[in-house]
Amino acid sequence: MDRTFRLIISCPDKVGIVAAVSQFVADRDGWMTEANYHADRDTGQFFMHSEILADSLNVSYDEFYTQFAELADRFDMQWRCNDSDVRKKVVLMASHASHCLADILHRWESGELNCDIVAVIANHENLRAMVEWHKIPYHYIDFKGQEKAVANAQVEQQLSTLDPDVIVLARYMQIVPQALCQKYSGKIINIHHSFLPSFIGANPYQKAFDRGVKLVGATCHYVTEQLDEGPILDQDVIRVSHRDSKDDMVRLGKDVERRVLARGLRAHLEDRAMIQGNKTVIFD
Repeated sequence: MDRTFRLIISCPDKVGIVAAVSQFVADRDGWMTEANYHADRDTGQFFMHSEILADSLNVSYDEFYTQFAELADRFDMQWRCNDSDVRKKVVLMASHASHCLADILHRWESGELNCDIVAVIANHENLRAMVEWHKIPYHYIDFKGQEKAVANAQVEQQLSTLDPDVIVLARYMQIVPQALCQKYSGKIINIHHSFLPSFIGANPYQKAFDRGVKLVGATCHYVTEQLDEGPILDQDVIRVSHRDSKDDMVRLGKDVERRVLARGLRAHLEDRAMIQGNKTVIFD
């Protein structure tokens, strides 16, 4: 894969932003391989995601970054420029269920996800062999044999040591404390086994079965202090009928969960997801 610089911009919308950014890149012989933008008429905000072929530029990454800061100030931009060769550090968190974790590990092992998985943190031991087969450190934290506050403090200590860019809750069935939500705001991704906002919280498949739904789904979202209410990265559904039992719904739903989590994580890793309040702008 060719090395690119990913330029991600959010700013108040006004005339000339696209032209100014394009001219800036062109003046440095940059080859823009991808350019996406969106103007939100309700908020007056402008969003842009561009990919620039690194080898085409006549300046270094540091020079590009420093020089672009002047343009960014002119348009009051919140921005970043990420080097595609710098892989994000990912920590996966899981409980007992293996399907989402196994899927991410497979996609990572096969090169589909461009990141470094530095560790798995889990509150059960049953996934250790699978994780260590991938030569990834496995950190078990006991949530039953000690106070939950103590266990959460151990999670926080592990995360501080690992210093991840992204934390993925791959069916991690513990509520993330408020302090961690704030510390890693915009960096924690969860898969919820329901099409939110329906069936928030525990046992969504049972709730869906009791309600007699005709669709079951899954939602990948950023974690906030409000349970299952963070900005949504991706969603999908599958059709069910009165013939399907709760176990059928769980089986069908697991396939959706895997796909949705993988797509949401990939969008984040490729800097295609931009948070706008409690919504997201996703550039495909």
